[in-house]
Amino acid sequence: MKLETIVALATPPLKSALGIIRLSGMETFTIINRVFFTNTGSLSERGIYHGWIKDGDETIDEVVVLAYIQPKSYTGEDLVEIIFHGSPLIAQQILSILIKYGARSAEPGEFSSRAFLNNKIDLIQAEAINDMINATSLEAKKLALYSLKGETSDKILPVQVKIADLVSLIEVNIDYPEYTDIEIATTEKVLADTNEITKAIDLLIDEGRQGKIIKEGLKVAIVGKPNVGKSSLLNALIGEEKAIVTNVAGTTRDIVEGEINLDGIILHLYDTAGIRESQDQIESIGIGKAKQVLTDADLIILVIDGSRTLDEEDQKILELTQERKRLIVYNKSDLTNIEKHDGKLYVSALTKDISALKRAIVKLFAIDNASFSRPSLTNARQLGLLAQAKQNLLTAQELAKQKIPLDLINVELQAALMAINDVLGKTGDSDLSQEIFSRFCLGK
Repeated sequence: MKLETIVALATPPLKSALGIIRLSGMETFTIINRVFFTNTGSLSERGIYHGWIKDGDETIDEVVVLAYIQPKSYTGEDLVEIIFHGSPLIAQQILSILIKYGARSAEPGEFSSRAFLNNKIDLIQAEAINDMINATSLEAKKLALYSLKGETSDKILPVQVKIADLVSLIEVNIDYPEYTDIEIATTEKVLADTNEITKAIDLLIDEGRQGKIIKEGLKVAIVGKPNVGKSSLLNALIGEEKAIVTNVAGTTRDIVEGEINLDGIILHLYDTAGIRESQDQIESIGIGKAKQVLTDADLIILVIDGSRTLDEEDQKILELTQERKRLIVYNKSDLTNIEKHDGKLYVSALTKDISALKRAIVKLFAIDNASFSRPSLTNARQLGLLAQAKQNLLTAQELAKQKIPLDLINVELQAALMAINDVLGKTGDSDLSQEIFSRFCLGK
């Protein structure tokens, strides 16, 4: 398939020391040789060239051009990268000239899309490129790097091979029953193999969920009735006085956000308005926002004033959050009148004594040390397809237990194989891949 030659700025459109423009496609060298002039002649081989970009007699800039010959390039096509002086004006001039001579402006993610279509990367690696760019912690970047290097794909390949082997065995038995020198496909074989494969998928899902938390972080809502120390707890967690703290109930009217890196996990913290019945219109709006944050949160930290007995307002919030993943925190442990009980989590936001809370958060999500140093499938698409494949395998198991004919069981096995192939992007679903690449930035 002949694709148009595309061009885009690969660096931000800001003033900088240098900028990079990428050009990729069948006409790359035809176009670049019309605008790039060097003492060593036209570009035709892989290498690094120094010269000038010109539009007719007008010199635009002195540049360095990196030339890549297909298939040994990022996209698998002929590709050049133009390194120019980092002026947005110069960038726009060079882009305009390249388009003038036959290139087209690239869509977001189109360079990576072509790398995928030309089998330079699989879909896991393609998604990892975006993850690298968007990583907000060293731990998240490390996981993305594993995927970019192909190590995450390597973890799913054994599952793909085992399902494909089972599907192939059943099809051979059905299509060529006269062959006597092949293994017999039986329901016992199906049960044994699908059980083994399902366990492998369970492990991938479990590791992936932990990796997803490391990559994306956790949305943590700090809730409770007014004046229990929610804002003080936010300030203690982030290590700065971001939220206003007073003795006046209802001080917090809007959501106050903060962020910390807790042992490699990014916590997106949301301090909310105290939840209670209120006739104050502005406070009521804040309480409504607090309840919305509860809905979206991965974790709720329910703060209770440990120096007082539970009242009706506390009970209502306990009931409101009882179906959610939460930690109940008894604040003001620095006060001498607090009678502490085993099994309860005590903190003092005032004195910054919150280490027990931090340990509880890490323990609750079962993020072990190994999670930070192993490849894992970390996004919702990948984990969803793994879950789909598992469900198909479980259905195949049930059919096998009922002694259903193998050709019907094989329908579920083939569906499981298709889901695993979708993880890698090996089913030719161009709509799926284009949806993913559309979220990339220009030049990638």
